[in-house]
Amino acid sequence: MSDFSHKPVLTGDRAVLRPLTEDDAVTMAAIIEDPETSRLTGGAGRAPFTLAHLRAWYGSRGAQDDRLDLGLVDRASGELVGELVLNEWDEPNRSCNFRVMIGPAGRNRGLGTEAIRLLLAYGFERLGLHRVHLGVYAFNPRALRVYERVGFVREGVERQALLHEGAWIDSIRMAILAPEWARHRGHTGTHTP
Repeated sequence: MSDFSHKPVLTGDRAVLRPLTEDDAVTMAAIIEDPETSRLTGGAGRAPFTLAHLRAWYGSRGAQDDRLDLGLVDRASGELVGELVLNEWDEPNRSCNFRVMIGPAGRNRGLGTEAIRLLLAYGFERLGLHRVHLGVYAFNPRALRVYERVGFVREGVERQALLHEGAWIDSIRMAILAPEWARHRGHTGTHTP
């Protein structure tokens, strides 16, 4: 098992995952500030990040050896439309957390599904991960369908994990294991419109 110090470029038919840089801060700021993105990631109502903070953050991603932050680029337009991250690295157990954030320009076209498959393939087949887990808010059925389609399995619920506009929202815990990935490689046949 290697660490996350190598930052690959992963290329699919529609999506490219590439290292993030300081120059991505302006685009990522617009994605983070998008109301739908903010709602789905639980960021609604939080103080906005300054551009200086985002420049420093994205400029430092290449130096991290305990996490992998990659930008999602739409191959057709060349536009950065989001990010995918493997973080919370638990080396002894070969486990980490996964998160994704996709802005309006990258939604509803299959870019996210392909990008998740690319990152999981890299994590399981190149890095030797055993388990990748995530949390998704219950008011995001589109993400739940995508995660199930690529092989994540529901493991439980964190009840009332987010207070959103006066209502408590559950967070659904999901994970995918290396043996499961080896069987289906992100193509489970599960497709719910």
